[in-house]
Amino acid sequence: MSRTYQICTRCIMDTSAKDITFDNEGVCNFCTDFLNRSKDILNMESGKKREKLDAFIEKVKAQGKGKRYDCIIGVSGGVDSSWVLVQAVKHGLRPLAVHMDNGWNSELAQNNIASLVKELGVDLYTHVIDWHEYKNLMQAFFDADVIDIELLYDNAMLAVNYNMAVKHNIHYILSGSNQATEGMRIPREWTWFKYDKKNIKNIGKIFGNVRIKTFPAIGTLGFIFNTFFRRIKWTAILDLMDYNKFEAMEHLKNSYGYKPYPYKHYESIFTRFYQGYILPEKFSVDKRRLHLGTLVISGQMTREEALAGMEGIPYATEQDLNEDRQYFIKKMGWSNQQLVDYIARPEEPHTKYGSEISLWKGFVSIYNFFQKPSK
Repeated sequence: MSRTYQICTRCIMDTSAKDITFDNEGVCNFCTDFLNRSKDILNMESGKKREKLDAFIEKVKAQGKGKRYDCIIGVSGGVDSSWVLVQAVKHGLRPLAVHMDNGWNSELAQNNIASLVKELGVDLYTHVIDWHEYKNLMQAFFDADVIDIELLYDNAMLAVNYNMAVKHNIHYILSGSNQATEGMRIPREWTWFKYDKKNIKNIGKIFGNVRIKTFPAIGTLGFIFNTFFRRIKWTAILDLMDYNKFEAMEHLKNSYGYKPYPYKHYESIFTRFYQGYILPEKFSVDKRRLHLGTLVISGQMTREEALAGMEGIPYATEQDLNEDRQYFIKKMGWSNQQLVDYIARPEEPHTKYGSEISLWKGFVSIYNFFQKPSK
């Protein structure tokens, strides 16, 4: 039985998210949960944020004393990570910028990163994944019909940042994630657990017998070891600042020649095609709802502006979509019919192929138990 369509009266999340619920006023659980979790950060006074930021900066500097770098910053070419790099240098930190190249970088993203690190005088380490192996893993994920194909990039990105932190004996990785632009929870069925090394290996083995040789995968145990034994910590430093995405973008454009993208995460050609075509067409998911809805609740955009941003296809133009479609087909070695057939097949759950999600949930339960204050 199909569900009656409904859209939140406060943000723009709708019943395309299967786990959405609404209160008597038509307000959804996603933005309500977001405000409950993030209100302390979003409403924190500027002076208090500054105190916390200054204290954190001093900790990073102290830990990095005598080392070539005192922190790692993963850069994608997007606004958030670019702004983290700018702010880190502004506050006297000595970051190593880390970028992961999976073969899908847009020329614009490469230029943005190159211009930024040059102007800031920052060292850049780029990890280039073996394309043949990565392509085979992508093909396996397509054949599996699971939703989170970007699990491959996200998992490898996490692993590469950890590896560089270990290599340089660094305890802080500064993340571009933040509550102001990413604080709203992603619907459970839109994504997958990012430390699921088992899922990656199993899908690769089942579909094409792909053996992971150079792919820098990381699993639950790797996360636990890096976090609690090596003491490497990811920090959302933008939450310690008055961060406005649009103001940051203007500064990047004016000071560093930054060129913006039409939508969030569109610095990668595949991510652009995945979010702008594959997700809407095969999985009925339009991530613009989440990204724009978050900006509405954090006060950086009006609901009317967000609704206007949902009009049309998730691409700047139909021509851009067609160009990316042809690029994708050529790079993956597909035919047009293979893409049509892929889009038409039904979705399969990640859990069908084996997963670490139960291990992760067990670890979280144990961790939360020991975090409870004693009576």
